Amino acid sequence: MQHVSDATERLGNVTGDRQGPPGGPPRRRAGRALLAAVSALATVAGPLAPPAHAAPAAPATVARPWVSPDRLLRTDQVRDEQWQLEELRAKTAWRTSTGRGVVVAVIDSGVDGTHPDLAGQVLPGLDLVTPDGSDGPDPVGHGTTVAGLIAGRADDDRGVLGLAPDAKILPVRVLDAENRYDDALIIAKAVRWAVDNGAQVVNLSLGGGSDNPALAAALDYAFARDVVVVACTGNLATSTTTEVWYPAREPGVLAVAGLERTSENLWSGSITGHETVLSAPATGLYGARPEGYWRVQGTSFAAPLVAATAALVRARYPKMSAGDVVNRLITTARDLGPTGRDDRFGYGLVDPVAALTADVPAVGHNPLDDNGSPGVVGFGPAPGDTRDTRAAAAGRGGDPLGRSSEGWNARPAGQTDASAPERLWTGLALFVALVTGTALMVRRFRQTRR
Repeated sequence: MQHVSDATERLGNVTGDRQGPPGGPPRRRAGRALLAAVSALATVAGPLAPPAHAAPAAPATVARPWVSPDRLLRTDQVRDEQWQLEELRAKTAWRTSTGRGVVVAVIDSGVDGTHPDLAGQVLPGLDLVTPDGSDGPDPVGHGTTVAGLIAGRADDDRGVLGLAPDAKILPVRVLDAENRYDDALIIAKAVRWAVDNGAQVVNLSLGGGSDNPALAAALDYAFARDVVVVACTGNLATSTTTEVWYPAREPGVLAVAGLERTSENLWSGSITGHETVLSAPATGLYGARPEGYWRVQGTSFAAPLVAATAALVRARYPKMSAGDVVNRLITTARDLGPTGRDDRFGYGLVDPVAALTADVPAVGHNPLDDNGSPGVVGFGPAPGDTRDTRAAAAGRGGDPLGRSSEGWNARPAGQTDASAPERLWTGLALFVALVTGTALMVRRFRQTRR
């Protein structure tokens, strides 16, 4: 099983019929759940985003429920404590771009498009776990958190505000009710479907320990079609090694590690390594979830901030290639740690303002990609039929590459490849056979000389 797992503090939900001010007419059932006391920890992962020069126009007019003054303070707390927006100088960035016209695919646990912070922001998507939609839009809340950090609405002063508030979210559900996926083939299918359905940026706040040719080919498919791909480096709490998760370590992907709150220190729970490309805030973040909010931490929530920055750049420079967008993000990052790129912070903290305004020469290619295609770039359209099922994605008739998935087994994120001992015994057997054969040949040669 592959998965994502970051700590989240549940912030209690308050829903139900809201009444207007005394003497006023009754209001509709509230569309926004409000903050209550902090309670238990939960398993999940996701991202966050910042504000602008002038409030961007609302993508859709959605009425907000009336809230009594005692509750309003707690609602504002969500907005007030989004420290990452100030850290990334979102208001300044928004003077140049708010992400309008850019589609960001959130390949995750689904997205609740009815959440007040996301109403009007979410496009029709695809559910590869339960195609009939029986689980609802997001049974986990992880994908909703990620989407809110990217494109939370900016038409009022409450709730989660995305770093690219005018971008659109294209949701693709691949994570089950336990926030996991069984096989990398389902992620490969999701990437290709998202690319074929208009995504200009793809966010993957998930990962596992094993490489996969089908997913590598799907990522190559995205690169060839001018799409920026962002993924998290992973979390130590759910890994038995410190190796950067896959697909973040695939060449060409913007692999994002997490930073501590209000500091330039790496988050203690973040996996990092030589594949790390950028860093972003990962702790003490408030995120939207179905019918409420919660406080989250993890590299899953750092990645969306980089995806949102890519959306800002793509909106500002609509004719710029994905490779040049990637180059602009890494060239303008705020250097942390040792001078230049390093194994802890990569090129440094993503800097939306510099990425939007700096003079960066065009390079015409993705500087992170080794251009070594792991598969065929030009295969047909991604499967988007509602008949696609999880079993098909797992190799029983639905391989997006048209080939069998035999020989690759999904394993828990961060675990070592259990097939290694099998290769070792096979090698030893061949070695013994070779030595035995050589000894017999020498013995026969000696006998003939006598």
